[in-house]
Amino acid sequence: MYQLYTQYEKNLFNSRRNFIRNAAVVGAGVTIVPRSVLGRGFVAPSDKLNIAGIGAGGKGESDIAEMAKSPHVNIVALCDVDDRQAVNSRKKFPKANYYKDFREMLQKEKNNIDACTISTPDHTHAVATLAAMQLGKHVYTQKPLTHDIYEARILAQAAKKYKVVTQMGNQGASGDGVRQSKEICEAGIIGDVYEVHAWTNRPIWPQGVPKPTGNHPIPKELDWNLWQGTAKADDYNPAYVPFNWRGFWAYGTGALGDMACHIMDPIYRILPILYPESAECSIANQWTGMNQPANNNFSCPTSSIIHLVYPRLDKKGKINVSWYDGGLLPQRPEELLADEELGNWDGGCLFVGTKGKLLMDCYGAKPRLLPTKVMKETTMPKATLKRVPEGHYLQWVNACIAGYGKGETSSPFEYAGPFTESLLMGNLAIRSAMYMDPTVSGWGKDPFTGRKKLLWDAENMKVTNFDVANQFVKREYRDGWGTLTL
Repeated sequence: MYQLYTQYEKNLFNSRRNFIRNAAVVGAGVTIVPRSVLGRGFVAPSDKLNIAGIGAGGKGESDIAEMAKSPHVNIVALCDVDDRQAVNSRKKFPKANYYKDFREMLQKEKNNIDACTISTPDHTHAVATLAAMQLGKHVYTQKPLTHDIYEARILAQAAKKYKVVTQMGNQGASGDGVRQSKEICEAGIIGDVYEVHAWTNRPIWPQGVPKPTGNHPIPKELDWNLWQGTAKADDYNPAYVPFNWRGFWAYGTGALGDMACHIMDPIYRILPILYPESAECSIANQWTGMNQPANNNFSCPTSSIIHLVYPRLDKKGKINVSWYDGGLLPQRPEELLADEELGNWDGGCLFVGTKGKLLMDCYGAKPRLLPTKVMKETTMPKATLKRVPEGHYLQWVNACIAGYGKGETSSPFEYAGPFTESLLMGNLAIRSAMYMDPTVSGWGKDPFTGRKKLLWDAENMKVTNFDVANQFVKREYRDGWGTLTL
């Protein structure tokens, strides 16, 4: 079942537990030396940081714009498979060379760029990120870090191997809220946490729907083959592009993948946990009629509840973590007054400890003890953890300029990789519950697996009690996209 942690995993946990306490703002006093001396992946403080944007529209547009707020940044290249999406970024950065294929861009621009932002659909995060890292480029990759558990493990290892500065795009990780919450928990105010609830209002895109059909002309501005990337070749359908891909397993990771990296970050960052030992779920009914499933494991469910069980690394038992999406919510705490909000409109997180409860909004913001009146009655611990006044984006920029090992980021891949693996265990449970056994048929028989508790061997990235689930740990890439290896 659950195996002992390797020394590598223990080191990962210890490093992420101490990242805030040891963080320092990159400042003056760094010796200025030529870029050629520093080597690939390093930039002299006197130079500009030359960034290429892989994914220039949508979230990519805002990511690139945030980086460009630094006076030390040049946007030198842009890449997007859809010219329509890239219009605004191309207007804002007219001197940047433009490409449709990130592989071509990296080869042609490898001597001109120092870093890349990756803001593509989930299914191409890993291949684009690793390709940039292998060229010694610093990377900022949107959440979730990867589509699959295996990919997350590879990227965490790659960051160490290629010695580049990394950051996952869960901005709340650099917020004051998670730091204040950590200080409250470490002061022992709510005791030992044994139960956590986290929830979101997502999805706000179609899920629980059958495979889109119909013949649709491919827009001339879109390279549909490149957009599909590592996924199996399929017919173009406007149901996927440019945004609603999130609800389809081939391209996205559903509500959990979209929001858990924000909402569950305080859980993973503060508590003494690493990988869950088990995962199970309940999902919304996917049936449209007798033995007629709505999606047959093609799209994510309309709503779900996921239960993850983590052994505490301090050997004080286990922590039960529950996730709710699609409008589902945990039971309202009895300490919360009738007119007080449970989190905020985006979601929230509730820590339940042996001495009290701590409630947060989405992104770990606005932490408050329950009942809220005790916030005024309790002496809050002093702010001992380093804050990030420059914010998540510029923190990464500054760390890139300082060079690998000299700056700090809030979600380096050594943290974001195991965190993403942990979250995606929830999707393993969902996809297992939605799995339809082709050998089961006939009147009155249910071909679906249904709710099953998956037991997880984290060291080997394997479900030990239901082999069907392991096909979702690592995808087989489409021909021409190779295999993700270091």
